[in-house]
Amino acid sequence: MLEGKSVAVVVPAYEEEKLIGTTLAGIPVFVDRIYVVDDASKDGTAARAREAGDRIEVIAHEKNQGVGAAILTGYKRSLAEGMDVTAVMAGDNQMDPADLEAIATPVARGEVDYAKANRLFTGRAWELIPRTRYLGNAVLSLLTKIASGYWHVADSQSGYTAVSRHTLELLDLDRIYKRYGFPNDMLVHLNVVNARVRDVPSRPVYGVGESSGIRLRKVVPAISWLLTKAFFWRMREKYVIRDFHPLVFFYVFGLLFSLIGLVLGVTVTVLRFLGNELTVATVVLVALMLMMGLLFTLFAMLFDMESNKELR
Repeated sequence: MLEGKSVAVVVPAYEEEKLIGTTLAGIPVFVDRIYVVDDASKDGTAARAREAGDRIEVIAHEKNQGVGAAILTGYKRSLAEGMDVTAVMAGDNQMDPADLEAIATPVARGEVDYAKANRLFTGRAWELIPRTRYLGNAVLSLLTKIASGYWHVADSQSGYTAVSRHTLELLDLDRIYKRYGFPNDMLVHLNVVNARVRDVPSRPVYGVGESSGIRLRKVVPAISWLLTKAFFWRMREKYVIRDFHPLVFFYVFGLLFSLIGLVLGVTVTVLRFLGNELTVATVVLVALMLMMGLLFTLFAMLFDMESNKELR
């Protein structure tokens, strides 16, 4: 129990035989239930987890479905057991268990609906996190801010989180992306139900024997496309269907004028290389379209920030 609320931890695990025992042993005593979701591991992950204590329940997927699917399975089990706060910790011992209380407490107190670790708050993040992952995280965090509407939230790839039971009940869990882009898509869905989200400083943990199969050159484009689709879904759900907001028009005009400006710009550039003369009016028109597109987009972002400023 924490602040009088029951606490569960979901541990998604795939072939974490070496580290799952250490991970589970470090989970604080205030945690009432631990759901280890074995995502069809071929090693002894499930067996090692079952040896780790009485408060642990191992849930096994017959087929590998992805880290997001494993977390969602844990969420559903937590809801079925009526747990008040549900946290997520990876099975590779990369999340400092000492930070769990700080992450879960604001949710248990009702201050926020969803809390997540932010490894970038620490001044040593650049030194501790591998450079390529740091830069990839920075790019995806920026895109996630735009897609989700949580402009105050950073470190979008952090999966160290805590969420309230009420918020889980509001979400359509089956719609959330089930693979590596899960934390990004989760934020988008949280914004649609107006969940209050807070970043909590957390210590980055690397070099504990973990191995990563993540390839940024594949992950970044895939999640970027996911966020593009999620952005338009959020605009429709939150600002058209559930409650109309004129920022939708600003985004539409921003996109429209930007596309017109880019097409005209490319066209006149090609014509110029082919030896055609360009009039001043043509150049001014291209510049005007691009400037209007940029201004409409910036105003739309400003309205989005204002609309979501209370969700922190």
